Amino acid sequence: MPSPPTNGSMAPLKTPTHSLKSPNGMYSDDGILGQTGRGRQVSTSSADQDMALEGNNDHEPDINPRKRGSTDTIDYPRRRATIACEVCRGRKSRCDGAKPKCRLCSELNAECVYREPGIKLDVGDKLILERLNRIEGLLQTNMTSQAKSMSLTAGSPATSNCTTMSREERNADSIDRAMGALPITGLGTWGNSQTNISTMPKVHTTPALHLLQWPMIRDLVSRPYDPQNLLQLELAREPLQLGTSLSLDLSNTAAYVQAFFERVNVWYACVNPNNWTAYYQTALSHGFREGPESCIVLLVLALGSASMNGSISHVPKGKEPPGMPYFSAAWALLPGLMTRNNMLSAQCMILASAYLFYLVRPLEAWTVLSSTSMKLQLLLSGQGRIPSHSKELSERVYWNALLFESDLLAELDLPHSGIVQFEETVGLPCGFEEEDDEPVGRDELWYFLAEIALRRLLNRVSHMIYSKGATTSLTALDTLSAELDFQLTQWYESLPEPLQFPYNQVPLGNPVQTVLRLRYFACRTIIFRPYILAVLENEHAILDPAVRDNCRKCLEASVRQLEHITAHHAGHLPYLWQGALSIVSQTLLVMGATMSHSLSALLPAPQQMDAIINEVVIEIERYAHLAPSLRLSAEIIREAEKRRQMFLRSVGLRV
Repeated sequence: MPSPPTNGSMAPLKTPTHSLKSPNGMYSDDGILGQTGRGRQVSTSSADQDMALEGNNDHEPDINPRKRGSTDTIDYPRRRATIACEVCRGRKSRCDGAKPKCRLCSELNAECVYREPGIKLDVGDKLILERLNRIEGLLQTNMTSQAKSMSLTAGSPATSNCTTMSREERNADSIDRAMGALPITGLGTWGNSQTNISTMPKVHTTPALHLLQWPMIRDLVSRPYDPQNLLQLELAREPLQLGTSLSLDLSNTAAYVQAFFERVNVWYACVNPNNWTAYYQTALSHGFREGPESCIVLLVLALGSASMNGSISHVPKGKEPPGMPYFSAAWALLPGLMTRNNMLSAQCMILASAYLFYLVRPLEAWTVLSSTSMKLQLLLSGQGRIPSHSKELSERVYWNALLFESDLLAELDLPHSGIVQFEETVGLPCGFEEEDDEPVGRDELWYFLAEIALRRLLNRVSHMIYSKGATTSLTALDTLSAELDFQLTQWYESLPEPLQFPYNQVPLGNPVQTVLRLRYFACRTIIFRPYILAVLENEHAILDPAVRDNCRKCLEASVRQLEHITAHHAGHLPYLWQGALSIVSQTLLVMGATMSHSLSALLPAPQQMDAIINEVVIEIERYAHLAPSLRLSAEIIREAEKRRQMFLRSVGLRV
């Protein structure tokens, strides 16, 4: 094992190799991706790949085959249709495409129905879709089995211990049991115990304020803080003030629509660029004053306008945020739409939540999402309630709702809506149907699918390490953290080439790569964070080479997330609030490490760390006026840095 870096230097991260094996022997030699890992069909032109990695998001290549005229873009493969029956799609299993019945439907004696032709899929989208299907099934089976054997929680789901079953059989068995175990206690299952380890636990210690209870770190604040403080501040917040103007400026709508599909829809993938023209014409015929189409168009204009003006932290205090007039007009339409139980009204509420996140209004977003969740659960709980033409949209709306809720539950102690009960039965999106009209933008799914997989892994980490009753044994933690880190590396290796970010090249020109990179390091930090606590409680723990190495991995990931702090502006639309709290968490962690003789040796030079922390304090101060929870975070981090410097001077480490 190589010795840890000394003299204030950090060993550079290396891109993982492709021939990975599970540290616990859970996967076969071909890795978690199996043969699909060899099926990437993205262009291998080095010049094209450089363009994808270094280009700005405003100039990403157009993958629409009708518009492939430029030679300066990645040569994306032509869209083609998938062949899979509805049963195989619902069960997330491979379909052999046989007619009149595929093999699985014949074995189940089920009706075999194929989707109508016309639903197209990029080869890149299909590749990641197949990989995600396989990853999720395998991880669910293997991790629940591991949790049971290690007795991490009292409510770990039972899994088959039969060693004679093939990997595919175990995967199918897991899905069968998941599909047959849907609760029948009604909607809004706040009281039901969750057994899915890929969802946020109801009680966990992941949020930043929990670090203020750790040794050394608790000395950085002058008074104790309850982890509930952030929620209490948001509850007491003044209501959102909306404009009352009856007139709308429609002179820049084309620019806002273009900005939405270039800069916003990549995060949410919930607006169909193929039928946008029909939506806009319907809204225009109604004067933007009634109907879900009007609401959707107004919210698209609001988000498009917001995306063109950079981070909301740069908007002067007291000035109206970009897009607010359109959002106010859409908000006036929402009460009528909230009583409609159809997918278009749910889509409106997802877009409204997205703008509320942009405004840094987490509780208002949660309120809207709770209503969306009830609507989705009603529609998903019975056959035939979602028309076939709305199935693709329903999948995208569902996963957006689940991702939003998971991000909120990761930071605030809020009730769970119960939407997670359909996670194993709702399919992954695969592509909107093409229309006769020319699409106004690209229908990109790569980031969205990658984020679904990463969010589930983040939830899994919270479940396995930070939930109530999780193990604190370092012996058990060694196995668990190694497996979770292996899965994170597999997630990275599964990304298509245009999304794979370099570990050390920052800042990046591509906002999608930047956000994925930051999310990756945040996940890696919390996987290994318990080792920092172990050393803060007992400095002698660092003598164990495994503990030392895992502390190094944690601090390395934390520093990667904090250096070049302005890179976080790339995710200002979807992740400003969540990103700010993550920054605070990692900063408190490295502050505590600088005060430990053992851990400080694993960090960059003290002067470099002081500069990084100072930049973080300044950046969080810029966010303080946006929300009371961020104002408290700024106060905590500012006081913590002052007290850290005092401590270092008192022990002779500062002049």
